[in-house]
Amino acid sequence: MSSPRQFALDVVTALRGEGFEAFWAGGCVRDQLLGREPKDYDVATSARPDIVRALFGKRRTIAIGAAFGVIGVLGPRGSSPLEVATFRTDGVYRDGRHPDSVAFSDAEHDAQRRDFTINGLFYDPVAELVVDYVDGQRDLAAGVVRAIGDPRRRFDEDKLRLLRAVRFATTFDFEIEAATLAAICDMAPQTTIVSAERIGAELRRILANPNRALGMRLLGETNLLEAVAPELAGALAEPTAWEAALGRLENLAVESLPAALALASVDRLSPPAVRELCRTWRLTNKEGRLAEWLVEHLPEMRHAAELPWPRLQRLLIHSGAAELTAAAAAEQGEASPHVRRLRDTLALAPAELDPPPLATGDDLKAAGIKPGKHFAVLLEHLRDEQLLGRLSSREEALVAAAEWLARRRGRPAEG
Repeated sequence: MSSPRQFALDVVTALRGEGFEAFWAGGCVRDQLLGREPKDYDVATSARPDIVRALFGKRRTIAIGAAFGVIGVLGPRGSSPLEVATFRTDGVYRDGRHPDSVAFSDAEHDAQRRDFTINGLFYDPVAELVVDYVDGQRDLAAGVVRAIGDPRRRFDEDKLRLLRAVRFATTFDFEIEAATLAAICDMAPQTTIVSAERIGAELRRILANPNRALGMRLLGETNLLEAVAPELAGALAEPTAWEAALGRLENLAVESLPAALALASVDRLSPPAVRELCRTWRLTNKEGRLAEWLVEHLPEMRHAAELPWPRLQRLLIHSGAAELTAAAAAEQGEASPHVRRLRDTLALAPAELDPPPLATGDDLKAAGIKPGKHFAVLLEHLRDEQLLGRLSSREEALVAAAEWLARRRGRPAEG
């Protein structure tokens, strides 16, 4: 099966064979020059969209954004379409995200309308040469995120670029060039015109990245945090709390957006407030529920070594237990006795950590105990007794259930 790289080379070769210019463009060139394996490839060409469709066939092409000169060419089974874009210049951006019109152009003008120099590079995979009209290679070597041309104009065209600058600096551990940084600081409030889904997607990539502490620091320094997450930005007014939050993020050893969000939010936002923030960013329901659960239970982990076994066991059989433990380690350090207990507990064999219950609801009904609201409380009591080692068989559990009911009936009537 053809690899994405080979398919991208085949597309360029086919376009060249018809007499058109064609290069790999954008992120795949940047990643390759940084020694990273590109996740996908894009092609830029002098061929017009109708020519691209005619060359590769209507059945193998999709008009992804024909009005902007973008055609998707279907590649190997299971892979995403390869985007082939005609060299262009952009017209006026009235909505702060998309140009009202485009005009087909040449490679140099196409490079100059892109966002950052590190993303404005072309690569000729046939001759194996970089084509650089924007000094992107210089900035890659220096570790700099720099807007192409006037940064204010670039950001005025597309407000999402304000967040993208921070995301690239985070991902590659780069600095943001001074004029670009100044423009971001001034224009940060305008980010709010971008859709919540787009904002959430950028924040996910920042906070899930191992370099997330730098990303969060940059969000704070550029005023972007106040724009996209004012709930978290309040910590900026408390330097000690802010640095503590950044330290927790730096120590987090797993790539988990919910865990990172929990560490940024704990002791500042309530669990429901964190869930609402996830909704605002259009994160998945699963991410929102986990972030909420982590914020709710992370403070307990500061006393994990003293928690009763049934309580700790219930937390550590949760699907988020590994992330809860990682978040606790980021906050307290691996040497903490509380973290050591968490690690040791998670290392237990499944049958020891989560043994099958001795009695179920069906067992209770079979023993003549009528169902009711008390069932859940009774089953939890039996589970606690089992985990504490006080019950070891179904028969003992049913006896304990009868005793529990007898004590319950013996209570004074509530009025």
